[in-house]
Amino acid sequence: MVPTLSPGDWALGVAATTLRRGDLVVVRRASGFEIVKRLEAVPGDRVDGRVLGPDEWWVRGDHPSSIDSRRFGPVPRAAIRGRIVFVYWPVARRQGFP
Repeated sequence: MVPTLSPGDWALGVAATTLRRGDLVVVRRASGFEIVKRLEAVPGDRVDGRVLGPDEWWVRGDHPSSIDSRRFGPVPRAAIRGRIVFVYWPVARRQGFP
């Protein structure tokens, strides 16, 4: 997620009942790892010439070479574990996200 998040940043994520395009979200992958990506498209949006289905969410990293929905496709809502609301460490990088 460089430049929005950098290696070593500590962030606070919360369970999210509503999600909006542009949110930073925590996504649980089938491997069990959790990754942070930006929510780029929601159900009903057109992505790469097709419309996302009712439980398809498109996530994308800020870095051009990021591994994201461009590589692994849309994710179901159940895979979105929460939303990043604040980076609290290091102090110089403290910032909130709406």
